[in-house]
This record gives sequence, structure tokens and C-alpha cells, in this order.
Amino acid sequence: MSMLSLRLPKSMYGDLKEIAKEEGISMNQFVIIAIAEKIASLEAANYLEKRAARGSREKLLEVLAKAPDVEPAEYDKL
Repeated sequence: MSMLSLRLPKSMYGDLKEIAKEEGISMNQFVIIAIAEKIASLEAANYLEKRAARGSREKLLEVLAKAPDVEPAEYDKL
């Protein structure tokens, strides 16, 4: 495992300490979870951007054209 040393403003340190205590985890665990969530979020955004770049309006319209043009059932209406 690698080591990382952080310098936090006092207010942030206090918030971190308080929230970690409320969650019943160590400050280290809280920071690890926060970093993991941020990495997952960035990776998801990158994946979706790449996926969107492969899409086309024409293909979307082809798929939508296959849907029947009927009123939704009563329980499905807004």
C-alpha cells in the first residue's frame, strides 16, 4: 500500500473528523471512499462521453420509428 500525506485547512480537517466519526469509520477510510467515488464518477463520465460519440441521430430515429404511435395506458400517463 502506498502512503499519501495531505495538508488540509483546519476547517476541512474538523469537518472530515466529525463526518468520519458520524459514519463510524476512520478518517483514512473516509478519504479512501471519497477518492474511490470520485474516480468512479470520472471513469463513468469518460465512458459515457465515448459511448455518446459513437451514437448517431439517424440510428436513434430508426429505433424510435419502430415504436407504435398509440396513446399510453391510463396508468402510464403523467
